[in-house]
Amino acid sequence: MSQDKKVVFITGANTGLGLEIVKALYKSTQSYDIIVGSRLVSNGEAAVAAVQQEIPSSSSSLSVVQLDLASDESIKKAVENIESKFGRLDVLVNNGGAGFDGALRDSQLSIREAWNKSWDINVAGTQVLTSEAIPLLLKSRQPRLIFITSGTSALAFTERFDHPALQRINASPAPGWPKPKEINPIESYRSAKTGLNMMMRQWHRILLNDGVKVWAISPGFLATKLGNVGIEQMKKMGARDPSEGGNFVKGVIEGERDSEVGKVVGATGIQTW
Repeated sequence: MSQDKKVVFITGANTGLGLEIVKALYKSTQSYDIIVGSRLVSNGEAAVAAVQQEIPSSSSSLSVVQLDLASDESIKKAVENIESKFGRLDVLVNNGGAGFDGALRDSQLSIREAWNKSWDINVAGTQVLTSEAIPLLLKSRQPRLIFITSGTSALAFTERFDHPALQRINASPAPGWPKPKEINPIESYRSAKTGLNMMMRQWHRILLNDGVKVWAISPGFLATKLGNVGIEQMKKMGARDPSEGGNFVKGVIEGERDSEVGKVVGATGIQTW
């Protein structure tokens, strides 16, 4: 590890947006020690190998840390591993998350199970990890704390219909019960991300006088496997290439949104909450 390299830990980094953030940083002219958080080490190692094959030359390093956001023990061990190897953390990107609304729709989970899992992974697990990682962030000269949220989480956006995606997710179904099954249900997911936004605001308040820059990032509607809808189906619904989200997050890490600390930021500007 070089003291000149910023140490960046990205959760849920073996696939989807997390992997695109890894790629964007690995391509950067700046140098990083990039830590790939993955629930299964084998998946993380496969992702690292794929990145190194796609990008054969980089001044940055890649390593894997096992992380399961549903396990406090896993979270604690992950932070201990980072402390042992790097001694500090410059950037924590809380990207790891999961959607369970599809499983609820298909009767694979009960309402309580789906909602509890959504809040456990997307909110509680992220809160535990952040709390454990703060001592390492405070050892950085320029600590940054990032939460990946969703454009669907903004309360003001629930009343907007000026975009096809907003028309789809905010449309009210016909009267009667039960309601028709949706292709991409997001009730518990978008509610959990709204909670994540408040979590970000609290961390901004708590860490303001410690010099930690905190954001939530809304990367936009991206064609990832989140929710098990299918990438091609997501594209038909208007989802963008995940690499756009990866590059956007890299820009925040590299200082492009420093004037908007404590905000929910998106590709089109400050997010309306």
